[in-house]
Amino acid sequence: MSEAPSRAQQAMGDIAPALAKYTDEVLFGDVWRRPGLSPRDRSLVTVATLVALYRTNELPTHLRLALQNGVTRDELVEVITHLAFYAGWPTAATAVGVARRVFDEATAQ
Repeated sequence: MSEAPSRAQQAMGDIAPALAKYTDEVLFGDVWRRPGLSPRDRSLVTVATLVALYRTNELPTHLRLALQNGVTRDELVEVITHLAFYAGWPTAATAVGVARRVFDEATAQ
């Protein structure tokens, strides 16, 4: 019985199997499980970084993960609002649109 492919394997395993493996084993298997920060705190840091760096491809996945890790919608919106003053208004406005889609998808499920 084989295990279902991870998100990384589904997203890039066919073309970049080593990167998918590092994502699974190092990033989510080691870095995200280190004891220094909770998964919730790591999600807040990651979402803030993705918003600030305008990484809209990765943002939906990490917004969903943040919700799973106990970050509330209100907290995510507050992070985005706060970052408008540090990362720029267009960056925050774009992140709000991404968050709206993620929140709508979560509500529909």
